[in-house]
Amino acid sequence: MKILTVTKHDLIKQGYGKCSAESIIKQAKAKMVKDGFDYYDNKRLGRVPVTAIEDILGISLPLNQLTGEI
Repeated sequence: MKILTVTKHDLIKQGYGKCSAESIIKQAKAKMVKDGFDYYDNKRLGRVPVTAIEDILGISLPLNQLTGEI
């Protein structure tokens, strides 16, 4: 099973500004920590699951344009 992930660079490619992309990633990391995933409580980590981003934005991201997979 592949879990799609997103970085700020992926969001910038989608048309978000640099500061907006960084803010969205930061919010997604906070959401993941709140949900019990302490792994995301790391300031150097910049990759979060697509589902966390979609929950924050309230829209689905086009999966064919996202590059990050683990």
